[in-house]
Amino acid sequence: MSTKEVAERLVAYCREEKNIDAIHELYADGIVSRESKGAPHELVEGKEGVLAKNRGWYESVAEVHGVSISDAIVTGDFFAVTMEMDVSYKDYGRMVMKEVAVYEAKDGKIVSEQFFYNM
Repeated sequence: MSTKEVAERLVAYCREEKNIDAIHELYADGIVSRESKGAPHELVEGKEGVLAKNRGWYESVAEVHGVSISDAIVTGDFFAVTMEMDVSYKDYGRMVMKEVAVYEAKDGKIVSEQFFYNM
């Protein structure tokens, strides 16, 4: 798959709230995932770690009120999307998160992801 095809598949999965399926299909075993500085799971390496991080996030959520994912902007091996999530957390209540996610793809797999947002 080209970077554009990987990006389009990821966006489709995210819009359907099927992030776990996206990780299984699109992520490289050695994926490196970075969150904003100071965030829980600031650096996670490996597909199993990213799966655990995502499962933990889903377990912390009481209700998803809405998710919006932009189309991807693609250049070379990189692509970026904006994400907006309106979520009620079990421990923190309702929040709207806005972030930019930047991905790198090689050989049809996502090898890195980094999320930019204010905490």
